[in-house]
Amino acid sequence: MARAELMDFDKALELFEPVMGFEVHVELNTKTKMFSDAPNVFGSEPNTNITPTCLGLPGSLPVVNAQAVRYSISLGLALGCEIAPSSRFARKNYFYPDTPKNYQISQFDEPIAFEGSVDVELSDGSIVSVPIERAHMEEDAGKLTHVGGSTGRIQGAEYSLVDYNRAGVPLVEIVTKPIYGAEHSSPELAKAYVSTIRDIVVSLGISDAKMERGNLRCDANVSLRPRAAAGEPVAPLGTRTETKNVNSLRSVERAVRYEIQRQAAILAKGGSITQETRHWHEDTGETSAGRPKSDADDYRYFPEPDLLPVVPSAELIEELRSALPEPPAARRRRLKAEWGFTDLEFQDINNAGLLTEITETVAAGATPAAARKWWTGEIARIANTSDADAASLVSPADVAALANLVDAGTLTDRLARQVLEGVIAGEGTPQEVVDARGLAVVSDDGALIAAIDEALLGQPDVLAKIRDGKVQAAGAVIGAVMKAMKGQADAARVRELVLERAQQV
Repeated sequence: MARAELMDFDKALELFEPVMGFEVHVELNTKTKMFSDAPNVFGSEPNTNITPTCLGLPGSLPVVNAQAVRYSISLGLALGCEIAPSSRFARKNYFYPDTPKNYQISQFDEPIAFEGSVDVELSDGSIVSVPIERAHMEEDAGKLTHVGGSTGRIQGAEYSLVDYNRAGVPLVEIVTKPIYGAEHSSPELAKAYVSTIRDIVVSLGISDAKMERGNLRCDANVSLRPRAAAGEPVAPLGTRTETKNVNSLRSVERAVRYEIQRQAAILAKGGSITQETRHWHEDTGETSAGRPKSDADDYRYFPEPDLLPVVPSAELIEELRSALPEPPAARRRRLKAEWGFTDLEFQDINNAGLLTEITETVAAGATPAAARKWWTGEIARIANTSDADAASLVSPADVAALANLVDAGTLTDRLARQVLEGVIAGEGTPQEVVDARGLAVVSDDGALIAAIDEALLGQPDVLAKIRDGKVQAAGAVIGAVMKAMKGQADAARVRELVLERAQQV
């Protein structure tokens, strides 16, 4: 794939105004699928969570999942949307191997929720209101795995495998209206918006929202239009591209920035933008062309004849409205006060997109300070080094267990970093890694005293200085003892014993 020419980001913003839009797909964590009683479970053996309805076999008929409807209404309300008194499903017709019916049951002109807005907080504390056009119910497609080739895509693959376990999983697709005025903050707003949606669905308890599993995916639409000179009318919207299924917060930000720079370079040379889907490549930080983007007419939508309209009662809507959790912005303010973090400390958490992980780590038993320390420190460092999402590396429960081992004195910070590496490498829980690698702190004073005595007798000049009251000289002995203990000793306890033993040996 030839590398595209990119324009400097600041220069691109001088010449063009970016306009964005997002389609975020949220998989609902119902027990069964959207239109059948097949299990909705992640990670099962391929093609085991299926029924005739999932496969579109003759004679099979869909039945709407009532819990999915309730979840969808709750999400619509949390997005500030109006809930339609009546909505209906439609058939979106297209052929693709992972869509066994050759159509997707979705909602078209009558979505369950419409006309809302979401407040999104940026790193400088400013609030941007993102307009929501609609949130509609639909079913997910299956999953294709392309085997062979170097890209993992169909081009160059030797063959493809299809897994229908995901076919029919309940989805809500959240579609924004065009977003204007973000300017230089466009990439950051993209990341912050998806993070806000993730916070909302997690707080509602309707989705696991694990982007690395595809529970939450973002299609990022970007277009540019020339800046209008003073007195000139505003230029019409430019041709948009849609970068599909971006599955990490960091990647959403990078993909938007990349598309702004790529499109600007083309337009500045008099070229034109192709309306198309594009693929995001995490390894290179680039997008590549997918297929020409279809308009609604190309899908030949028509009402789903096998399903009645969804008509929620006013009582149900009010019941779900009264059960809504606090909005993400209010929740952040409360957590900041409860945890006692400074504005800067809490902003670091928000900027890193780790609020959910830290909240879950605290819920699992860690102190807020320890949870923040590990997620924004060592885990973030490993994520940056490996070009991965921090949330995909380790679970909040394991981070809490690690922090508790440190608090209990079982591990030093140095040993805990080794344990963390083992957990990320798949060696088990923190305790299992400690046991397997033998990394626990040596708490036996007898073993420490033996090592201290040996170090003191081996450095008589240092011993004399300590006895003369020059306690800073103890550092050389402490270092020797820590080396002898392979770092598996509490340095503070070693210091205490060194000062004691220096007067006794």
